[in-house]
Amino acid sequence: MLDINYIRENRELVEKSAKEKGYKDLSITDILKLDDSRKSILQKTEELRKARNENAAKLQGIKGKPDQNLIDAGKKIKAELSGLEKQLADKEAELKTELKRVPNIIFDDVPLGGEECSVEIKRWGKNKEKGVDHLDFATSRDWVDFERGAKVGGSKFYYLKDGLALLENALLQFGLKKVLEHGFTFMTVPDLVSSRILEGCGFNPRTSDQSDEYYIEGEDLALIATAEMPLTGYHMDEILDEDKLPLFYAGYSACFRKEAGTYGKYTRGLFRVHQFNKLEMYSFCLPEQSKEIHEKILAIEEDIWQSLGIPYHIINIAAGDLGSPAAKKYDLEYWSPVNQKYQELTSCSNCTDFQARAVNCRVRRKDGTIEFVHTLNGTAISLARAMVAILENYATEDGKLKVPDVLKPYLNNKEEL
Repeated sequence: MLDINYIRENRELVEKSAKEKGYKDLSITDILKLDDSRKSILQKTEELRKARNENAAKLQGIKGKPDQNLIDAGKKIKAELSGLEKQLADKEAELKTELKRVPNIIFDDVPLGGEECSVEIKRWGKNKEKGVDHLDFATSRDWVDFERGAKVGGSKFYYLKDGLALLENALLQFGLKKVLEHGFTFMTVPDLVSSRILEGCGFNPRTSDQSDEYYIEGEDLALIATAEMPLTGYHMDEILDEDKLPLFYAGYSACFRKEAGTYGKYTRGLFRVHQFNKLEMYSFCLPEQSKEIHEKILAIEEDIWQSLGIPYHIINIAAGDLGSPAAKKYDLEYWSPVNQKYQELTSCSNCTDFQARAVNCRVRRKDGTIEFVHTLNGTAISLARAMVAILENYATEDGKLKVPDVLKPYLNNKEEL
């Protein structure tokens, strides 16, 4: 969430960023008019509160029977104040709702345009010319069961079995080893969060048909789409000491997504499913640290996939493909030898103070001043897609899966599965 005063003082920048991110129906003019109306009501409310206090003081100063005129004036002020305070509460709630629709400001080095305008900044590894389809391979080995998954949970739910279940565990253990080496604190997190956390993360779809969360009927709860959500709320309403930052957390969780708005995207097999497990990196830091930490998180992602021997490239995501909270985002896409193109694997985002402002997470500087922290997130291992990448690159046509060297310690040092 952006501060209303920041929006007022940087109106052109806010409007430009919103437009570049694709929020075409957002009117900053209307939001500022709404704030003007709120201020007007607030001023009248404060004037009446002052009049109420002055009237009460006069009544307290009278010995004996109170002056009826003062009593009548007090009743009139009370009635008017009650109405104004309700108007103020309604107007503040309306403004808060509108502010949630305003996306974060993009950095100057973010490419402009839609998804096709994202810029490749690095390639690593030698791309294979031929690979084995992950779904055909896993099904032939009886390692995945979408049919029974659909029977108990619906389309795009599944069971992992035998070698693929073991591979998932090996990938998690390897990813966990990597993030611990880089100083992250491992955490398991709640799989449900309140609407305040959900909104605080800034997962506001551009259109209603893109809403991706599963909500719990009758409860102020939703299933998480990523551990980023509960990690964002971990220090909600807290003031952190400057010398404690940066903080690095690695959250492991199940992730639940409707996968709304995926028309035209690659969805075969495990690539886009409604439930999967993921190890997520997260950092709370000082504002002046966030750009450097963004690069650090990206470097860890690269370290993981270079160690696994999976060819990839890095792209700087264009503004039109950025979500609401991100000021800048990198995607690491692996080379799919089956589809002969790069496909989504991990991402990392710098959300500056956008999420921290919404969940009220601040830092107390050594000089006593208080400001909002910056938050960043990045995927260590998204296990469903990670397994797709491994199967496509390491499965053989004779029905075997070669085990990447770094995963062997977690699979009884087997050469193949």
